[in-house]
Amino acid sequence: MEELCSVSGLDPLWDWNLTWYTSRPDLTQCFQHTVLVWFPCVYLWTCSPLYLLYLQLRQHRGVIPLSKLCCSKTVKTQCRAVIFHLPVSLVVQGHRRPLQAADLWPLRDQDSSIWIMKDLEKFWTQNGKELRHLVTIVVDALSLLLEFMRDKNAEMWKGFLFATFLFLLSCLQSLFHHHYMFHCFTVGMRLKTAVMGLVYRKCLLLSNSARRQCTLGEIINLVSADTQKLMDFVVYLNCLWVTPIEITLCFYFLWQLLGPAALAGIITVILIFPLNGFIAKVRSKLQVQMKFMDSRIKLMNEILNGMKILKFYAWEEAFLRRVGVLRDGELDALKRSQILHSVSLASFNSSSFLIALSVFGVYVLMDERNVLDAQKIFVSVALINILKTPLSQLPFAMSTTMQAVVSLRRLGNFLYQDELKPDNVERLPHSTDGDSVVIEGGSFSWTNDGLPCLQRINMKVKTGFLVAVVGHVGSGKSSLLSAMLGEMERRSGFISIKGSVAYIPQQAWIQNTSLKDNILFGGERKESWYHRVLEACALLPDLDILPAGDSTEIGEKGLNLSGGQKQRVSLARAVYRRSDVYLLDDPLSAVDAHVGQHIFDRVIGPRGLLKDKTRVLVTHGLSFLSKADLILVMEEGHVSEMGSYMELMERRGAFAKLIHTFSGNQRRGSSTPRDKSEKSVEVNINKTADQDLDAEDAGKLTEADKAHTGRVKLQMYREYFRTVGLTFIMTIIFLCAFQQAASLAYNYWLSLWADEPTVNGTQSDHGLKLSVFAALGFTQGMAMFGTTLAIALGGIVASRHLHADLLNSVLRSQMSFFEVTPSGNLLNRFSKEIDAIDCMIPDGLKMMLGYLFKLLEICIILLLATPFTGLVLLPLTCVYILIQSFYVASSCQLRRLEAVSRSPIYSHFNETVQGASVIRAFGEQRRFILHADHRIDSNQEAYFPRFIATRWLAVNLEFLGNVLVLAAAILSVRGRDELSPGIVGLAVTHSLQVTGILSWIVRSWTDVENNIVSVERVKEYDSTPKEAAWTLEGSLLPAEWPTTGNIQFEDFGLQYRKGLDWALNDITISIQDREKVGIVGRTGAGKSSLALGIFRILEAAKGRIIIDGINIADIGLHDLRSRITIIPQDPVLFSGSLRMNLDPFDTSSDEDLWKALELAHLSSFVSALPQKLNHHCCEGGENLSLGQRQLLCLARALLRKTRILLLDEATAAVDLKTDQLIQSTIRAQFDGCTILTIAHRLNTIMDYTRVVVMDRGSIAETDSPPQLLHLQGHFYQMCVEAGLA
Repeated sequence: MEELCSVSGLDPLWDWNLTWYTSRPDLTQCFQHTVLVWFPCVYLWTCSPLYLLYLQLRQHRGVIPLSKLCCSKTVKTQCRAVIFHLPVSLVVQGHRRPLQAADLWPLRDQDSSIWIMKDLEKFWTQNGKELRHLVTIVVDALSLLLEFMRDKNAEMWKGFLFATFLFLLSCLQSLFHHHYMFHCFTVGMRLKTAVMGLVYRKCLLLSNSARRQCTLGEIINLVSADTQKLMDFVVYLNCLWVTPIEITLCFYFLWQLLGPAALAGIITVILIFPLNGFIAKVRSKLQVQMKFMDSRIKLMNEILNGMKILKFYAWEEAFLRRVGVLRDGELDALKRSQILHSVSLASFNSSSFLIALSVFGVYVLMDERNVLDAQKIFVSVALINILKTPLSQLPFAMSTTMQAVVSLRRLGNFLYQDELKPDNVERLPHSTDGDSVVIEGGSFSWTNDGLPCLQRINMKVKTGFLVAVVGHVGSGKSSLLSAMLGEMERRSGFISIKGSVAYIPQQAWIQNTSLKDNILFGGERKESWYHRVLEACALLPDLDILPAGDSTEIGEKGLNLSGGQKQRVSLARAVYRRSDVYLLDDPLSAVDAHVGQHIFDRVIGPRGLLKDKTRVLVTHGLSFLSKADLILVMEEGHVSEMGSYMELMERRGAFAKLIHTFSGNQRRGSSTPRDKSEKSVEVNINKTADQDLDAEDAGKLTEADKAHTGRVKLQMYREYFRTVGLTFIMTIIFLCAFQQAASLAYNYWLSLWADEPTVNGTQSDHGLKLSVFAALGFTQGMAMFGTTLAIALGGIVASRHLHADLLNSVLRSQMSFFEVTPSGNLLNRFSKEIDAIDCMIPDGLKMMLGYLFKLLEICIILLLATPFTGLVLLPLTCVYILIQSFYVASSCQLRRLEAVSRSPIYSHFNETVQGASVIRAFGEQRRFILHADHRIDSNQEAYFPRFIATRWLAVNLEFLGNVLVLAAAILSVRGRDELSPGIVGLAVTHSLQVTGILSWIVRSWTDVENNIVSVERVKEYDSTPKEAAWTLEGSLLPAEWPTTGNIQFEDFGLQYRKGLDWALNDITISIQDREKVGIVGRTGAGKSSLALGIFRILEAAKGRIIIDGINIADIGLHDLRSRITIIPQDPVLFSGSLRMNLDPFDTSSDEDLWKALELAHLSSFVSALPQKLNHHCCEGGENLSLGQRQLLCLARALLRKTRILLLDEATAAVDLKTDQLIQSTIRAQFDGCTILTIAHRLNTIMDYTRVVVMDRGSIAETDSPPQLLHLQGHFYQMCVEAGLA
């Protein structure tokens, strides 16, 4: 090349004197005419064949459209994605008006649940290697700049070049860093989707024993708290392996600068790591916090499901205490963990000082000729500051890694739980002949290692047969159906079923969707068949009552349907499916006799819709048995008798004896086609009030989780800091300021040290300099420990108060609140939002305050060093605030939308776990998985733009920080004659930290603002309508009240809401002590409303109720509800011991408990249990039969010993013999009590002293049963319908 230039008569290719060592730099003529011209040509000619090949192989040949390269609709956009320009339109839109779900971008295909769940192993990660190389080059640029400042003869343009070089490299560093963060968050998001998808799929496969171990609370925690911890782990994951590389590089450069003294820094780092490793190990053992959290969420779920029982029994305070104990344990573990974390954080954040102290100390003490000038000190400090980022992130990385390991262990434990074995039941194709169900030598248990619940089961059911299964409570009837479904472990024998299966459980499982969707259950609507099913299941009259007909939304667990309606909907779902084999677990016990007869005749019986299907019916109704083709009599887990009705009668065994004993009671009297529960009455009333609304609005019941709009109100911050307390706040601010003052002092001390002139090539007073430096550094470290600890402890105090306020607000809310609020909304608050308040807000505050005060220190240093920096600092601050204000409005709204879209996920999980056996029986797993995936994707659609927008903000703000670096460097260059190298080094090294600091301020500020939304959502329920006071101070209520049980209704009226029609009107009746009163009436007559009025679940709209001379409106709710007793229709148990379920306040002796169990006919069952009264009841009492749960509710009533007892069809789930025993127990044990019975079976009240007949909210007639029969009015007509007259 040189020869070519000389032949052409040009100067040489390169000349340093012309290009570098001159005040007017230029390139040689040869370089300009060769390299500058040839390079672009060579590049284009090299690339052109590849471009032509690409055009040839493209699907649509031709040029690449520009729109493909710069499309604003997709995040794959290359030209804009480089600088995260995509969210601009979303951010601007969010600033103009609150964002809605419709404004969000659809998820990319590769981020969707379907794509991710296809292959979980296709995760990819992005490391930050490019970033690390850039960091070292930035240090080189700083070194060159300081060399320029020391050399007073250097050309001015070189200083500007080095300053510009520093600026460009800082911008590039920011860009690489945030692309790395973008990929980390993307992987984290996909990981979250994968974990939630895996957990949901596992829920549908859990065996019964695993289901008892894995509570719903634990499952909710896995998809909320644990997935968040795994996402955090992905962000910090690379710190674990990148940190050693960075440390090695930095110490290599330190060695070049200071020689062997750099080894002292390595020793310091080596000492820091074991300390923090030990702390991390201890903290991992403190992760019992998650166990407490699981138990708390599980208990909260049970409380929400059994809220009506808590209110009826006045048990709120007992369960408040139970939740409080778990919460205290959770926060105690969190507090100990946070103290250790504060030690770890302080040691790592002080690491840069400790390294500098050890390196400088060893350097100057090794040889007195070793001089620390500005270049050595501040290049060393810049290198050590590079270490500060990984070393300060390392405690977070270790903490999140430790938490992620715990979460992964919990996730692994859950995913490795036992699953239902597909070979428990052999599924065969349907055939019209032969046996549909075959069990040979069957022995089944609920757990692998448990005792068999069913033994020696041998049965064959021919296709098209109707099989009736009868037996006492707990004899194994429901277990037999579970075995046929494959829900039990097959210990021995063989079982096969031909064709598809439909299952109707004993307790109907109803989805929170429309009545129509509950029946169709994913099937296609065929109008004629749909109508036939509704008619056969006696649902047509209900459609006339419901506000929007079959489009009416049914609440969670069917809360706006009565027990009978729920069972008929469950039956209709099965019938509509047209399966081959039907397993019916006592569906007729929840309906009235004549409705039951109608269903049997039109659906189950020989002439019903299912006449050609194989039907296995568990029943207590003796009137149906004669029409069965085969009868199985269950006794203690085995079949004691089997045969046709006539064969069993001829044998004159236990079955024949049962028939002869109870044949007089086989026709169960009824009042109506089943009384609607109080919610049903409300629906009926709503119809008259809302008749102008369209069908969709009229049928709407539950309220979706709503997102607030706009910036988080200042009130929320005040609320949070009020709960933290003024003492904590003042301590935190003082410690932050003190810490930063110490940091400023020791940095300034370094600049003074650097500017000290040398005398004979040495510096003096090394001991004094090191001592002052060490004292200031250690002071800062202690202040940092105090700051982080104070913030953590203040956060725990705030979290304790906010959780307690939320719990009190929820438990004191009216029942109407729970009827319209999905449990997922509430569980979301108690899990994810409380977890954010526990951990995320304090962590965000630690970072934000630390970096804000650090930024303040840097601004002070820059203004002291180069006052003209203020001219740049002021406009940059204004632009910073402007960009931040634009962003925060959108960010908060995206956070709210993400939180709101999370509630349906929890509700769906809750619903699926409770109905898993039904979903499996119908083979609908795939459809439910798709529903879950859709809800997860909706949640991620709000999450994805939020972290994209965060990256956009960070890139823009760090650019402003880099402008500040440029300003500081240029002003230092211009003022090099007035400024010392020490001050310049101090200013520039600190300005270099601005980009990183701004990045972390943005992140922490955004985290705090976004997580304060959790406070907003938790405080949202403060304003819900509350019940009256539980107790009244100064109440003069006698301790033994009520002493007689006299009840008077005086012109009593009740409305479900103001402005609606009267649910009860002009009720005036006096019920004397020890009187037995039956309350009957047709659907919507107001029977259940009377019970609600007595317990003040609904407050009187007019009139009053007086019990023993005291107006119940004048006393506290607990004073009232604890003195009267109800035995509800739906038996509700809570997880815990039998003792706790009977006596949560622990006020009864063992003798009283055993006596109550004996009177409830449960003593023999409980005595046979290994732990007796301490026997653990599963969530919802699932390890007891429905009949046993109902008997436990009777035992509760016996323990309370009140003078007033209200019965609401309390014996529907028990066999006739047990029913007779219960009725005799009630008559004997409650003989001195006033008994009110809401009667569905009229034969149970025919011997009562009086019957009250309700009609349209008023009393139609009241007298003794014989007198009412003689009058031949409403009551007589009901008795005629029931076959009792």
